[in-house]
Amino acid sequence: MARRSIEDLRSQRWYAASDMRGFAHRQRTQQMGLRRGEFMGKPVIGIVNTWSDLSPCHAHLRDRAEAVKRAVWAAGGYPVELPALSLGEVMVKPTTMLYRNFLAMETEELLRSHPIDGAVLMGGCDKTTPGLIMGALSMDIPAVFCPAGPMLNGKWKGKTLGAGTHTRHYWDKLRNGEISEAEWIDLESRMTRSNGTCNTMGTASTMTTIVDAMGLTLPGASSIPAADAAHTRMASECGERIVEMVWADRKPSDILTRASFLNGARVYMALGGSTNAAVHLIALARRAGVALTLDDLDAVAREVPVLANLFPSGNRLMEDFYYAGGLPALLMRLAEMLDAQALNVTGGRLAEVIAAAECYDDDTIRALSNPVTEGAALAVLKGNLAPTGAVIKPSAADPALARHRGRAVVFDSQADLAARIDDPALEVTAESVLVLRNAGPQGAPGMPEWGNLPIPKKLLAQGVRDMLRISDARMSGTHYGTCVLHVTPEAAVGGPLALVRDGDEIVLDVAARRLELDVPEAELERRRMEWTPPVPATDRGYTALFRQHVTQADQGCDFGILDHGRSQPEPEIY
Repeated sequence: MARRSIEDLRSQRWYAASDMRGFAHRQRTQQMGLRRGEFMGKPVIGIVNTWSDLSPCHAHLRDRAEAVKRAVWAAGGYPVELPALSLGEVMVKPTTMLYRNFLAMETEELLRSHPIDGAVLMGGCDKTTPGLIMGALSMDIPAVFCPAGPMLNGKWKGKTLGAGTHTRHYWDKLRNGEISEAEWIDLESRMTRSNGTCNTMGTASTMTTIVDAMGLTLPGASSIPAADAAHTRMASECGERIVEMVWADRKPSDILTRASFLNGARVYMALGGSTNAAVHLIALARRAGVALTLDDLDAVAREVPVLANLFPSGNRLMEDFYYAGGLPALLMRLAEMLDAQALNVTGGRLAEVIAAAECYDDDTIRALSNPVTEGAALAVLKGNLAPTGAVIKPSAADPALARHRGRAVVFDSQADLAARIDDPALEVTAESVLVLRNAGPQGAPGMPEWGNLPIPKKLLAQGVRDMLRISDARMSGTHYGTCVLHVTPEAAVGGPLALVRDGDEIVLDVAARRLELDVPEAELERRRMEWTPPVPATDRGYTALFRQHVTQADQGCDFGILDHGRSQPEPEIY
């Protein structure tokens, strides 16, 4: 590919013009203390940074941005840092998923409205990865993703602790009187020991690793722990690489094909990754103009076993995964299933990454002949309760519940659930099916991670640790249990989940990919005629726009107005 000249770069529409506007752009840049020679005739690199004081996963990204900048300067570029919406998973309420599309829109418009030739996208906490990349895909200028990296391993009283996974585990122990309040408080400071994203195979590492496998990061970048010096060096290399990508005009559309998305999906399944990735991958594919459906993901899940021995499907953490060889080692294990000709941001091919890979721990990154679990990372369920699909993570569920019939115990909202779940008078048994509705994209709104419904306290006391739970919500990728999620259409738009009543029998058969409400169709039709949609809690601002434009989970929960193919011209400069 021929190297582009400076005249080919979009930033020159701002800086090279000899008219009054060009004068103003150069003047105002010099106002910030830059000499003319420091920015003229150079590619402008936008560093889109999702750092904030309320995002501990990204607490180090200010420092990493400086590493990117120094490399951009050294490579002959002009770096500019652009703060973007920070989506710290724990702090943002009601859910970061409500704002993923907001970040995607902001990223796209930041890159479009400024004189940017290429972008380094800095994120990692759950929704920042898809949000940043969705925006970059729509803008389609050279871009490289710089993942925040996982935190270090957690330890407490000689036991390995995974963020999120063991939060739920020990919360149940506290509720059941198995640990003291003092131990619970002590645990707060032991589980998360450094900057970085969750150290389990939660949504953060699932998404950064998928994006790595698809070729949008430096090869293997997603595995490097946030606190490792190699992470700073990786950020610096991103700065050097993006300048080269600008001159080569290597854009996301040159890298992403259906084959690269399927590579990402196969890695997703081998990781035992988060169910949230089923929503995000489809959203990314639709932004890229690539056909990808829940049925495609289910087909991949049937073929690819879980090979990464990581919580919640296994018993190791991301730091162990890195020492075992990281993503390149997992790609090597999957080599026969991958399209090795897929490109990456370096201009190289996946085959080169695989050829250079080694695995140093056969228990942490397993061979195809020695999977971590019998259950797959994903199963897509359909039936009269989920006509357009629902998902479950068999690898993190109780195999005894994979085929189950039970009576529904219905909660109309998260508030209803919180008020009644531990009521001793609640009519529930271990065989019951807990149902939460009005927790989807429209209903909550934003589809929060409420799908890992708590076990009723009186059942915990009886030793029950898992039961069938169904919702139109999502579940944290760090969590586990027999939880059917993303039921579509959701209850708030009149999906069948809205029609379930206490005592109705629900049938789950994971092997048959079946989810059924055992109620006669005539009765369901009668209930449908009686149903009235819930009244939204707000009708203003971004939340109102979200409700107006968001699609259902099986379509990625993106905004219809942002679909691939809708035109958005370059800004006029007058």
